[in-house]
Amino acid sequence: MSGSPSESRIEEALQIMVGVTLKKYVPDTSVLVDGRISQMLASSELSKCEIIVPAPVIDELQAQASKNREPGFLGLQEVKKVREMCEKEGISFSIQGRRPDLDEIKLARSGRIDAIIRDIAKDMKGTLITADYVQALVGEAEGTKVLYVPQQIKTKGLEFEKYFTKDTLSLHLKEGALPVAKRGLPGKFRLIQVRKSPSKKEDLQQMIKQISEASRVSKDGFVEIRESGVLVMQLGKFRIALIRPPLSDGLEVTIVKPLVDLELQDYKISKKLMDRLQAGAEGIIIAGPPGSGKSTLAGSLAKFYSKQGSIVKTLESPRDLQVGPEITQYGPLNGDFEKIADILLLVRPDYTIFDEIRKTKDFRVYTDLRLAGVGMVGVVHASGPVDAVQRFIGRVELGMIPNIMDTIIYVKDGEIRKVLELRLLVKVPSGMIEADLARPVVEIHDFETNSLEYEIYTFGEENVIIPVREQKSEEDSIKRLAKERIQQIIHNFDRNAEVDILSPKKAIIRVDKESIARLIGKGGVMITEIEERLGIKLDVEAKIPSLGQDVNYEILEKGNSLDIIFESGVIGKEVSLYIGQEYLLSAIIGRKSKIRLSRSSEAGKKLVNALLSEKSIDVVTHRP
Repeated sequence: MSGSPSESRIEEALQIMVGVTLKKYVPDTSVLVDGRISQMLASSELSKCEIIVPAPVIDELQAQASKNREPGFLGLQEVKKVREMCEKEGISFSIQGRRPDLDEIKLARSGRIDAIIRDIAKDMKGTLITADYVQALVGEAEGTKVLYVPQQIKTKGLEFEKYFTKDTLSLHLKEGALPVAKRGLPGKFRLIQVRKSPSKKEDLQQMIKQISEASRVSKDGFVEIRESGVLVMQLGKFRIALIRPPLSDGLEVTIVKPLVDLELQDYKISKKLMDRLQAGAEGIIIAGPPGSGKSTLAGSLAKFYSKQGSIVKTLESPRDLQVGPEITQYGPLNGDFEKIADILLLVRPDYTIFDEIRKTKDFRVYTDLRLAGVGMVGVVHASGPVDAVQRFIGRVELGMIPNIMDTIIYVKDGEIRKVLELRLLVKVPSGMIEADLARPVVEIHDFETNSLEYEIYTFGEENVIIPVREQKSEEDSIKRLAKERIQQIIHNFDRNAEVDILSPKKAIIRVDKESIARLIGKGGVMITEIEERLGIKLDVEAKIPSLGQDVNYEILEKGNSLDIIFESGVIGKEVSLYIGQEYLLSAIIGRKSKIRLSRSSEAGKKLVNALLSEKSIDVVTHRP
């Protein structure tokens, strides 16, 4: 039951009249979050007393719960449990005291809320119960009665550990679902049901409380990420991720433990690769799908370089690499790796292990540190070896890529499956033949065989990765790519346009004659703009229509004109003239059965040149 301060004083007066004085206990936030009050009630350490919960405590717990922070939920659940136990045992329970104002809330981190709680305990002539040593010390200094209840926290033998066997990779718990664990080896695991009954919300909350307390007091425990609905902690070798609604549809706990701790010599590494790691590689990318063993290899490289006499640091979030004490593990500063990178340069590492590179900012940090002369080993999620390079394209200038990553190690199922090497050359890309097409090209070679597998270069406005081994097809990859890009743009002018790629610098476009003027534009403005966008010279021609049949004709010179004479059967029909494959003109034949062209006109000049060079001149009729 609860009551106002006046009701409490009336009750106290009545108790004094009958010779009974109840002892008052005022719990603070820390002891409620720890769940100690309900334990003390259950063990009868608190009996024949009055429990007074300060109103600021409720406000503080509500504020934390509103931000989806675990202590807020734990504390409010404890208050509810204590109230129910008091009602059952006939113990007086009340929430009293004034609520903090806005200025006091702003000063909460400076201890203002704790001071209000102590004042309430003193005004009520009660005993302050706290699990916070500083709060207890200050209370005693002020003359407040204090019951200090030190935290009793387990850091070993936690509830979740009973599900971890020697071959358990991770444990997956969700309210209302059967708990399962991945057991086996990286990439070769099986999903095992570890209990026959579904996980209950209350059990998960108790487990989370136990983990939170252990991570708070353990030297090997720390919180990596605390956001609304998300809590990621590291406790020894265990990485714990907590997701709660509304971010997820139910309370979920995932606990991961590295299964193996390998040395570099445990991998099947060729002598050639080992020599490169020892002497030449300073921009290494470890790529692979999730759970493939990338971080394990990164940890092995960290220990390898450390034993070689190098200063090694790591950038991690969460910090779960298994390395020795001589290797310092850094997390992001205020959630940002860019800030810690500036500090990292001051400690002068020889090698930095960046686990894992995800955001664009992370790629920028990796690049900056590598260009500053720090040997870098980055871990990247990728479904294939060359996909790791794709992650950098667009974030880093193409010509810089070989300078920041010279070796790509692809890992799958805990094994090194492929190693790639990057080189920058100025050359004519494979499949092109003209010498003036030379450009900077990033070559991707198989490290062991030295065979060229991919080329990266700029085509038009885009950076493209071309598999060299696929260029033997009838129409090579370059031409297909160029043809598709040109057709996408010309499609707006003629849906059935024909594109013929003569070289990476020149192409012929054939469209319906009705579309030519619109495609070229006034003064050639439109076609010039398209050429600049594509980075290629375009010649526009009319498509040779599959129309009618060839027409007999005769060309006669008449002063400054050329007369093209036809048979009378062509009168009234539309005909088109072509010089070779190039469209010249179309016209409807009148009663005089001829077409007259001025020798000084563009069409007349082309016709004269064709006659002088003996090019083929064809005339065809249009079908009705």
